[in-house]
Amino acid sequence: MVRIALPHDDVSPGTGCLPPRAWYATSDARALCLNGNWRFRLSPTADAEDDAFAADGYDADTDGRGAWGEIAVPGHWVLQGHGTPHYTNQLYPFPVDPPRVPTDNPTGDHLRVFDLPGDWPAAGTTVLRFDGVESCARVWLNGTGLGDFKGSRLPHEFDVGPLLRPGRNVLAVRVHQWSAGSYLEDQDQWWLPGVFRDVTLLHRPEGSAGDHFVHAAYDHRAGTGTLRVDADARGRVTVPELGVDMATGESATVPVEPWTAETPRLYDGVLATAGERVPLRIGFRTVAVEDGLIKVNGRPLLFRGVNRHEFHPETGRALDADTMRADVLLMKRHNINAVRTSHYPPHPAFLDLCDELGLWVVDECDLETHGFQAVGWRGNPVDDDRWTPALLDRAARMVERDKNHPSVVVWSLGNECGTGRGLTAMAEWIRARDDSRLLHYEGDRSCADTDLYSRMYADHAEVELIGRGEDEGPEARRRLPFVLCEYAHAMGNGPGGLTEYQRLFESYERLQGGFVWEWIDHGIAHPAYEYAYGGDFGEEPHDGNFVCDGLVLPDRTPSPGLLEYKKVIEPVRIDGDGHAGVVRITNLHDFATLGHLSFTWSYEADGVRVADGPLAVPALGPGEHAEAQLPPAPPHAPEAETGWTVRAVLAADTAWAERGHVVAWAQLPHEAGAVRPAARGASPVREDRRTTLGPAVFDDRGALLTLGDLRIADLRLDVWRAPTDNDNGMPWRPEPSLATRWRQLGLHRMQHRLDAVEPSEDALTVRTRVAPAASDLGLRAVYRWQSDGARLLLALEVEPEGEWTVPLPRLGIRFGLPGADGPVRWFGGGPGEAYPDTRAASMTGLWEADVDALQTPYVRPQENGARPDVRWARIGGLRIDSGHRPWLTARRWTTEELDAARHRADLVPGRTVWVNLDIGQHGIGTGSCGPGPLPPYQLHARPTRLDVTFSTAVTRGNGAARH
Repeated sequence: MVRIALPHDDVSPGTGCLPPRAWYATSDARALCLNGNWRFRLSPTADAEDDAFAADGYDADTDGRGAWGEIAVPGHWVLQGHGTPHYTNQLYPFPVDPPRVPTDNPTGDHLRVFDLPGDWPAAGTTVLRFDGVESCARVWLNGTGLGDFKGSRLPHEFDVGPLLRPGRNVLAVRVHQWSAGSYLEDQDQWWLPGVFRDVTLLHRPEGSAGDHFVHAAYDHRAGTGTLRVDADARGRVTVPELGVDMATGESATVPVEPWTAETPRLYDGVLATAGERVPLRIGFRTVAVEDGLIKVNGRPLLFRGVNRHEFHPETGRALDADTMRADVLLMKRHNINAVRTSHYPPHPAFLDLCDELGLWVVDECDLETHGFQAVGWRGNPVDDDRWTPALLDRAARMVERDKNHPSVVVWSLGNECGTGRGLTAMAEWIRARDDSRLLHYEGDRSCADTDLYSRMYADHAEVELIGRGEDEGPEARRRLPFVLCEYAHAMGNGPGGLTEYQRLFESYERLQGGFVWEWIDHGIAHPAYEYAYGGDFGEEPHDGNFVCDGLVLPDRTPSPGLLEYKKVIEPVRIDGDGHAGVVRITNLHDFATLGHLSFTWSYEADGVRVADGPLAVPALGPGEHAEAQLPPAPPHAPEAETGWTVRAVLAADTAWAERGHVVAWAQLPHEAGAVRPAARGASPVREDRRTTLGPAVFDDRGALLTLGDLRIADLRLDVWRAPTDNDNGMPWRPEPSLATRWRQLGLHRMQHRLDAVEPSEDALTVRTRVAPAASDLGLRAVYRWQSDGARLLLALEVEPEGEWTVPLPRLGIRFGLPGADGPVRWFGGGPGEAYPDTRAASMTGLWEADVDALQTPYVRPQENGARPDVRWARIGGLRIDSGHRPWLTARRWTTEELDAARHRADLVPGRTVWVNLDIGQHGIGTGSCGPGPLPPYQLHARPTRLDVTFSTAVTRGNGAARH
């Protein structure tokens, strides 16, 4: 039996495609969009050589061998009712036997019937363009085979001019889910087959521009730009604003304003050939490594970046223009200045937006072979010469498509591919084709093929060593600039430790920033789960919710992590002495002055704004700083806690945000204020197995039952939190995660023993021991209750017993408020959640939110919603005051219910609001893929105390800001 070679088993990039060329959205040549509803059928295997559907004259409606439906293109068939998605991070979902793939290989046949307009030009030719198909496609037009291709996130074109007919035409496309190309596309995302980017017919007139390369360098010393446009066809290049009118291939040097991500100056031009006029958007800039630093236009830059997968919860990687623009606008509004296109070139329209609105781009090739790590990198394609043509094809298609974007300052060879000769061949080809950009690849620690040293998830201590030039490794590498291409894994609650990373970046010149992993949670919209993650479709193997690790939730709602990142990477630093009324302003922009910003101050007393006004700040240049004087403090109540809030806001509307948008802010304390006196004086009265103390009633075990008319349920010491993704750590690490150690110790099932209930003349003292089973560790908790007749004071003292080698998740009290409703009001940190190492964005103020709004709806439920530094709070008629400024959490389910939930839909609100007041919380860190919390943020068992005053509160307006 002779085995028939199919294109999906072939290591070559494909057959029949035209050479790659520059992408541009429009020209005056005709184009016909073929997006829309296509006929579709799915087969379970790819071996059947039945290609009758592609024959000329085939009628899908009369073919009884397979039912044809419809599918939207661009789109993925697994998101439109045909098959199911599959998520893996590293592992291939099929046997590692390159280049072969399983016989069970879902294959989608697509048909598109279209009418060629009657006025379609007869002269010249026409090309058929596919901007993205996963993972292997065979193409026919009117019964004639055009060829096949791989490279899912890359463009492919065919010359179809001779095959087009007036009137009715039929395009047939067979797409295999798995192919040899799948071995090159193991990129920590959902496997989503289909024609997911645009399909277009493009007329190519005689004398059309063809490929063209815009070279636009900037000389920062002379303030001039040098422009040259090379093109396949001879023509002229005009840039009216610059007075440029020259032939292709010629150069012109003129005074220009340079392009940067902060000042994205573009000049409109035209490339005109005999057959076509192509609009050009030209940005002048020069990228180089000088003095061991990445410099643009002669100045070092600092990446405040993010890794971005293309994703939409309903359409997968098929993104529309509005979604792409929404991404860029969100990034700009949150002070992000750079994107690494992990781990493939994005839709080309996204790069147009980066040019227009201003983002540095690391453009990454559609290449990752991470799954070979599981077999010791045996057979890795990047070190197998048979695969080198496919690697070079991918490199060329990326570079040729995107070479005219000024935003693209770095080419990346790919991600997590090990090392090998194929990567070196790619680097050599790219350097020969385009020496105006830098080259990146994290996986080669020798940096032989790169212009910068790049790492993933290095901890703070190692990053500081690198910054100081004291890291181990080749001497040549220590002379290179350093970038964290991935850090601060934004999975679930987190990431923690951002502030400390940013301090390192700003302290050591060699450290030129990094790219947070990653932009968006890849939760797929699901009728039962709200959002699904790995395993929810029954797929094996899978990597669970590791696909939900973004700074924005699947619907693009900013997470607390994004708000924290915005604060940490502010391009303006504001600090000073609030008591002295002095503000220091530092411009942290790399290129822009502060002329586009205005500054304001406000003065708050107990969280309420009592005065505000403008603050005069000069238009400081990059790196410059100055001091400004605040006005005299306005009158306020003498016992109030007061402070200044200084904001830097946009002075005028921009393309990405409106006037008044807050870019940076800081709070400067003025006066500490007076602490509310403790509640003391009343005596406990025992009657009928109950003890009354002021407004409170306790049972005979010392448990608080009521406060006035309010019922209080199960008030007790609490140490457990529903582990975060970062607590759960990395499942592939051999050592147990922090959450595993917590469970092994039994912190999720602590037992409470009552040792004594001791009434005295002015207090009720309850002594307990809280401890896990099967351990001699414990926590002595002494509750001392006092009252002044109207208020109830709890003085809680906690003393650890034994040698605690595991930090506590949290430490404080938990209690229930049955039937509580209405908003929560508090004076403290807000408006969003914060934890010890994620609190930079927490602003002290007076806040209000419904209990449900206090929850952060992470795709996998986990600890969330804490508000720090709470001076007082009102919840369901209960007022809480504390000079210890505890962490406040309130939710309509217990921690145990939160811990047990796998999806948001598992959480059913109850009639009781459960409140936590925590003396301390363990930090968050980035242990899901990176370092855990730094030592200052670890919660170790030690003697501690919490004082809280409870009283009943009449709910009334108090000027709180509603969250």
